[in-house]
Amino acid sequence: MDALDILFTASFWVAAIRIASPLIFATMGELICERAGVLNLGIEGIMTVGAFAGWFTVYSGGDLWTGVAVAALAGAMFGLLHATLTVPLGLSQHVVGIGITLFATSLTYFTYRLALPQVTSPPKIEPFQPFAIPGLSSIPFLGDAVFNQTPLTYLAFLTVALVAWVLYRTPLGLAVRAAGENPSAVEAQGISVNAIRIGAVMVGSALMAVGGAFLTMSAFNSFFFEMINGRGWICIALVVFGSWRPGKALLGAILFAAFDAYQIRLQQLSGGVVPYQLFLMMPYALSILALILVARRASYPKALMVPYQKGER
Repeated sequence: MDALDILFTASFWVAAIRIASPLIFATMGELICERAGVLNLGIEGIMTVGAFAGWFTVYSGGDLWTGVAVAALAGAMFGLLHATLTVPLGLSQHVVGIGITLFATSLTYFTYRLALPQVTSPPKIEPFQPFAIPGLSSIPFLGDAVFNQTPLTYLAFLTVALVAWVLYRTPLGLAVRAAGENPSAVEAQGISVNAIRIGAVMVGSALMAVGGAFLTMSAFNSFFFEMINGRGWICIALVVFGSWRPGKALLGAILFAAFDAYQIRLQQLSGGVVPYQLFLMMPYALSILALILVARRASYPKALMVPYQKGER
């Protein structure tokens, strides 16, 4: 099999969609936050919290969907902390976000060591299993690649559709977008800008945490340190790549995941002749290139990272 043949195999696209799924959750979460005017740099730590909270819930005897719910709740709580500091108090979103990432990551690792002090290797759980959608899974190529995934992958794609519908088809979505574009117009309608922004950050953070939980409950079956491995920062770039639109951000997540899946297979084809670090660098380098090409034409929310106090014009 040569390098181009890889792109036309169902197994390659199965892997790409699996890699994209946690990115989709977290990217939609970040997109909601930024659409409301808040940059959430706590995403890396919130994903770590979600990965641990979901996994530990199942390890402690809960079912898988309870684990997902606990992860989302944990993410929402960190989102509330972030929003409280940045929205009504108006603190720097950059500083608070980095602080949330450091705090959430450190607290997760401390809790892991406290709960499992004698563990030398990560305990395993029974993760979500692939579920073939009747009828659709029998479609040649597409069925194996898309319609034979785990339930959380299907939920990720449904999340994109739901976020797009809410943002562009409902009064709530209009209020969220207005809070990120012209918050004084929101206040003029008698709607609390702070409430909209705080709610958006909490919902967005919950989705980020579910993205982390995907890794421990669907992609893998255990929690280990550094498993997020920069995915949160990639999601922030994907929001920009997608011009703050759910559909474009979804395509960006799949594109990055395809690059990532491709470099793994290229490593196998090279037989160790080319340093593996070059392949590991490839998806990030290509993503930076794509970001440069797209970001120059992107239209960002005008009130992004701009604190708002009631009565301001």
